Amino acid sequence: MKIALYQARTGIDPDASARDIGQAVRDAAAAGAVMLFTPEMSGMLDRERERARANLRPEAEDAVLAAARAAARDAGIWVHLGSLALKDERADGRLVNRGFVIDGAGEIRARYDKMHLFDVDLPTGESWRESAAYGAGEGPVAVETPLGLLGLSICYDIRFPDLYRALTDAGAVILSIPAAFTVPTGEAHWHALLRARAIEAGVFVVATAQSGRHADGRETFGHSLVVGPWGEVLLDMGDANGLGFAEIDPAAVEAVRARVPAIRHRRAIGPVRVVR
Repeated sequence: MKIALYQARTGIDPDASARDIGQAVRDAAAAGAVMLFTPEMSGMLDRERERARANLRPEAEDAVLAAARAAARDAGIWVHLGSLALKDERADGRLVNRGFVIDGAGEIRARYDKMHLFDVDLPTGESWRESAAYGAGEGPVAVETPLGLLGLSICYDIRFPDLYRALTDAGAVILSIPAAFTVPTGEAHWHALLRARAIEAGVFVVATAQSGRHADGRETFGHSLVVGPWGEVLLDMGDANGLGFAEIDPAAVEAVRARVPAIRHRRAIGPVRVVR
């Protein structure tokens, strides 16, 4: 089955993003894809928080979500909208970073709020405090799709293998990891982490990324990847924005797991006995 990835350089105007994503959905369907994957923060990337808040909307009013749903319905294609920043969804007033899986009728089949938030001071001088603006999601989510059971995650989640163990223990055969990785961390860790997530469970990994220098001044790594269950890179989009395509063969998961049955060998891990 053919899938499409939309590697983007999202700006500060959600209306422009809505138009671009709607067109990407239609183009992916016209090319024969059964499902399109978009990056983290598909609606807007703006680190100027006051300006960003003025452009944010609740889920029910979000223009990008509405455009993706309408295009999916019209084109008859599934869409994983990697994530959107949404306001007025939490009692504590913080934003949510929420991904959506939309079916070919334009209906929302699943929602996932990013669980792990990126708070760090980088050697480059960049400082990120995601938890100052966003609240964390409460639990893992997997959803049945034409590709099989899809486990959902977002960006920084990639560094927490227990999340992916929970998803694959639940039966996920494909993992989606939309992202907006910085260039330094992308160069150091992106490929290694994504291949590890695929290899350790014998699953497909689809990781659609932001790429390039954005209107708010940040720069993202790109290299949207599709990794097969043996750890082979099936697609690497480099820094080129637009659509990329890959073929997914669900039967490959069972074939790989027959060769390395690590999932069947998993054991519950109890407390560590520390000897000093």
